[in-house]
Amino acid sequence: MLQSATRILLALLLATPALAQTNTTLLVNVDHRTATSLDGDWHTIVDPYATGLYTFHQEIRKDGFFMNATPNPAGPPLDYNFATAPTLKVPGDWNTQRPDLFYYEGVVWYQKDFTYAPKPNTRTFLHIGAANYRTFVWVNTVKVCEHEGGFTPFDCDITSALKDGKNFVVLSVDNTRIADGVPTLQTDWWNYGGLTRDVSLVETPTQFIDDYDLHLSRTDHGLIEGYVHVEGAAAGTQVTVAIPDLKATTTATVDADSRAAISLPVKSLTLWSPDTPRLYKVELSSGADKLTDEMGFRTIEVRGNQILLNGQPIFLRGISVHAEAPFRTGRAYSEKDVDTLLGWAKELGCNFVRLAHYPHDQRMTRAADRLGVLVWSEIPDYWALQFDNPAVLAKSKQQLTEMIRRDRDKASVILWSVANETPNNPARTKYLTTMADLSRQLDPTRLVTAALLVRTEKSPTGTTKIVDDPLGNALDVIGTNEYIGWYEQGLTGPDTTTWDIHYDKPLIMSEWGGGARAGRHAPAGTTPAQFTEEYQAELYKHQIAMLNKIPQLRGTTPWLLMDFRSPRRLNPGIQDNFNRKGLLSDQGQKKQAFFILQKAYKDKTLGKAE
Repeated sequence: MLQSATRILLALLLATPALAQTNTTLLVNVDHRTATSLDGDWHTIVDPYATGLYTFHQEIRKDGFFMNATPNPAGPPLDYNFATAPTLKVPGDWNTQRPDLFYYEGVVWYQKDFTYAPKPNTRTFLHIGAANYRTFVWVNTVKVCEHEGGFTPFDCDITSALKDGKNFVVLSVDNTRIADGVPTLQTDWWNYGGLTRDVSLVETPTQFIDDYDLHLSRTDHGLIEGYVHVEGAAAGTQVTVAIPDLKATTTATVDADSRAAISLPVKSLTLWSPDTPRLYKVELSSGADKLTDEMGFRTIEVRGNQILLNGQPIFLRGISVHAEAPFRTGRAYSEKDVDTLLGWAKELGCNFVRLAHYPHDQRMTRAADRLGVLVWSEIPDYWALQFDNPAVLAKSKQQLTEMIRRDRDKASVILWSVANETPNNPARTKYLTTMADLSRQLDPTRLVTAALLVRTEKSPTGTTKIVDDPLGNALDVIGTNEYIGWYEQGLTGPDTTTWDIHYDKPLIMSEWGGGARAGRHAPAGTTPAQFTEEYQAELYKHQIAMLNKIPQLRGTTPWLLMDFRSPRRLNPGIQDNFNRKGLLSDQGQKKQAFFILQKAYKDKTLGKAE
């Protein structure tokens, strides 16, 4: 039976039909819990017909691969054997680990043996950082949970399925694109399948802190407020929150919903910002459960068309980033991946990153907290979802809830994005307005945005880009994507383009730029051709001049930091299944445009805070 915190989480999905989520929750701050890693080699079976799950009548098998059976000479023959099956590394996508799985979409079974000694008064969860896209989980032949969504974590309570001694876990992971999925059938990134982030066993007391929200009051910078939820706690149970470096402590009691309201006065607080990314050790305790976190405290809000960080206007010098691993390619997941990507962003002069187009690994937001990099975090409501399908809306709500719940206590995250490049129609606007409303319900302390498409009107003297998408009414900050000089007009197109923005709100130019293959150059003295470094660099110069003419521009995240794999990019010898709009190649080669943007950011000649 779902516990109270999970019931509250699902209730927030409002009145739409819920996706079947069997016995899953999401433990906040799970990376600070006692855990046993299950990363490493897992036995795997590639199962394109899902034979291990369904009979040929499409009924769930009773003797599926999840039984982890061993051959018996006296019994019927088996169609599988995990013990002799090849292995894949976890975390990791299967596409880049085996050449024969590079394009594979379908079911892959994962199996791992482990030894465990259950402890009294302890609950044990199987934590899965991400599995793309649909996952079923069994422990010792017992189905313990299922989950849909490829970029958010989930935790399965496996306490009752565990044995003292030898145990095994089996997962079926299916990355098949589906029309009613989030994202849907068409994307512009590689559909990496598998257990793409860490897997571990996490222990908690029977009654434990599973969720909390602690943030700085917008009206009183001497007050930290929020709540702590204690799973399984009766009304009146005590909760203590302490910040030792500030000599601040408070005790509260949980209500009938197992939630304690927190109000913690503090003195001499150093506000978190890109210039001062101060993190404080926060200690939370309730009964037998003790948990620590490293948190920064700041405020973020809008005033007219300004973005205010800690009450002061700020210009967001940013870059868009995919969770593509530098050098090896594949899905990014490691500390090395994160340090490389954010290191390049810092070298570029950024104080801001757009983590597109889905929640990235938690290591990314943790590192952004430490480095002082502000974050736009997004769910994959991307392109042409089934906006009139209530089941799809439920999936979007689930992913938004999981993203916000995981990263609500990261100071770096200032923007929740509910969509990218969606068609302007009433069904879409209603759907995404609902998502924006849910975002504020889950987290009223941050700003809501989306990356919008824009209209174009042409005249004999130039082009006007019009931002009047009705979804803008539901947003705090307007994001807009444009590729003037790449997909439309010529290299000098930005010079004759003006902007007509129908909202007195801050604007972030969330995508702009063009492609270049690193090392591909235009002959000296010639007009540079597309996909040369010279063309991309010149385009950046023209774009920067145009962007500086937009009065309410408060940030930019050009597309993008590093080249990434995409099945839509097929031009041989130039693209080779890579989107080449990166300022760096996937092998870390800096293109000429990198230095154009770097100079504009470091000299602060692109954009103004007010």
